[in-house]
Amino acid sequence: MKSFGNRIEALWHQTLIYLGSPEFYAEIAIVIVAVALAWLIARLLANRVALFRDEPHPGAVYELRVAIHRARGLLLPVLAPVLLSLAVPVGEDMVGQSWLVRLAHGASLIVLIFSVASHFVKNDTIAQLLKWVGIPLALLYSAGLLDDLIAYLNSISVEVGNIQVSLYAVIRTLVFAVVLFWAGRASNATGKRVIRTQKMLDVGTREVIAKLFEISIYVLIFLLLINVMGINLTALAVFGGALGVGLGFGLQQIASNFISGIIILLDRSITIGDYIELDDGRTGVLRELSLRSATLETFDGKDIMVPNEQFITTAFVNWTHNNSKQRYPLHFQVAYDTDLEAMFEIVREVVDSHPKVLSGDDLPIAERADAEIESFGDSGINILVEFWMEGIDDGDNRVGGDLLLMIWTALKANGIEIPFPQREVKLVGDAKKP
Repeated sequence: MKSFGNRIEALWHQTLIYLGSPEFYAEIAIVIVAVALAWLIARLLANRVALFRDEPHPGAVYELRVAIHRARGLLLPVLAPVLLSLAVPVGEDMVGQSWLVRLAHGASLIVLIFSVASHFVKNDTIAQLLKWVGIPLALLYSAGLLDDLIAYLNSISVEVGNIQVSLYAVIRTLVFAVVLFWAGRASNATGKRVIRTQKMLDVGTREVIAKLFEISIYVLIFLLLINVMGINLTALAVFGGALGVGLGFGLQQIASNFISGIIILLDRSITIGDYIELDDGRTGVLRELSLRSATLETFDGKDIMVPNEQFITTAFVNWTHNNSKQRYPLHFQVAYDTDLEAMFEIVREVVDSHPKVLSGDDLPIAERADAEIESFGDSGINILVEFWMEGIDDGDNRVGGDLLLMIWTALKANGIEIPFPQREVKLVGDAKKP
């Protein structure tokens, strides 16, 4: 016990001596200079660079400018570790040691991790990964134990055929995979939103660029992950050959849908917002177009997933691709004794009065609302009403139902009868007596 107390006392005495030594104050000065320089550079960037200084206003690449403006809070947390890392060799050259500078560098990395995880990462899994993995790594680095830990993890390995896999490689691959795919999804979503807000490009061009951007992001992530795994990129030639065989046998549909998606994006036969009727009669608004399938959203809240190949190999009707104006029919009957000329005039006025029906003398005759005899039925005269409108007669634009009610009200107000089937039964022959 006395020996342990003596060691503690000796350690405390050495610590007091070091705290009063010129080396200690030199390292303190190096840390202060590095942090002060980082603060000064951060202030200059925040006050002089317009993207950091000015509040972004709606316009071109608005979301990207908002993200850059928000990142001004990371200027000091990013610059401090960078300058402290440069100060480590300076301390070793000037003082002969740099443990205090390394400690400050580790602390600055912890601050950076907390800043990113708390303010800029919305995914809870990634935020917890940064805190529970990044902070221990920063502490090990500042203590000079990170290299020893990596060497120990590398020593734990297994051989799979001719390949040796270490525990460190597995952990590194898993961590980088999670971070890279999260960063890829976030970058992809942000980039596609920015591209789709460029009004100087038409819808089809924006979609093509957005899909090419998405492909580029995931190809880059794949190559980075391959590099992290330590796989030589020349080995991908073997993988490419195996993939070609797989496409030839079991992946024809996947390859077909992928190529069909590229063709659709390039020829612009369908674009986001088009109202499409499939060959089997199903209809919906094209909400999303990916490289594998298209998503049609029906007016009753359902999503129809359509493989891209179907748009290439089967017929479909695109209602609104080149012209959003549509013509719709209405059908009803009137009695045979109806004054048709007067009735037609009433019906035309009723239809023209609807705010969503295209009307006016400036329109071509073919696009004006019209009423005419369709055929002669058993119970009355079948009337056909045709009108044009912008958009689809469903969802928010239920014009057909409104017009039928308005026509019914107008016919009743003018004493015009809508007949219904009536049958008269006659008994032929003598009735049997009881």
